[in-house]
Amino acid sequence: MAAPPRSIIVRFFEQLGELSLLAGRTFRSFFQKPREGKIFLQQLEEIGLRTLPVVSLTAAFGGLVFGLQSYYGFHKYIGQGSEAYGGPIIAVGLVRELIPILVGLMVAGRVGSSMAAEIGTMRITEQIDALFTLGADSVRYLVAPRTAAAFLMLPCLTLFGDLIGILCAEFYNVVLMGVNKTVYWRNTVTYLDLWDVGSGLVKAAVFGVLIAIIGCWQGLETEGGAEGVGRATTRAVVIASIIILISNFFLSELLPSSL
Repeated sequence: MAAPPRSIIVRFFEQLGELSLLAGRTFRSFFQKPREGKIFLQQLEEIGLRTLPVVSLTAAFGGLVFGLQSYYGFHKYIGQGSEAYGGPIIAVGLVRELIPILVGLMVAGRVGSSMAAEIGTMRITEQIDALFTLGADSVRYLVAPRTAAAFLMLPCLTLFGDLIGILCAEFYNVVLMGVNKTVYWRNTVTYLDLWDVGSGLVKAAVFGVLIAIIGCWQGLETEGGAEGVGRATTRAVVIASIIILISNFFLSELLPSSL
């Protein structure tokens, strides 16, 4: 029997409160000692270096398909020869919107699920209870270093993805379709502002915090053995992906178009 609407709403706000409390404890842990430097470095490698192949492939084909659609849009609706002026539109669309979202979704699928599974396994095997018994703060030990690493690495991955995406879009237009290379790059450099890149990096940093907090939250809430770990992993990816798409809209509204 389906739960009544009121209980669903109450549960939603309960979970929102739990997530907010965890986020608050995590941010406070950044300014408290001791800091878990070893775990932080491990997470930098896990989130950054080991995610590069996925980000590279995603950004490459994102740039190619965006370049393809831009080329045919200019060719069909503006006329032959106008394709060289699509460079700025492609670059701005990639760095402000497409690449940060794609990187966020890929990291949510790869890293967010890993965080939920790892911490969830620790939860059901009572390792987190053992940490509490030893006087360790599970949030400072588990959540804070992962959140800090995601906050730093998501913009780095996004910047790398921006470069790959722009170069692949240029490859499609200039090399495959014969667009004038000089005009293409001159317009791209002229109209692409530094803030266009910066706004995408701000979004990526926010996405990184959201992915880490949600993944760790689902891990800490795990119960029910191996099946519970599977549910927590799935919820972490789904919730993080939805929150990324929702928050992207509001960040696009809040961030100025230029500085």
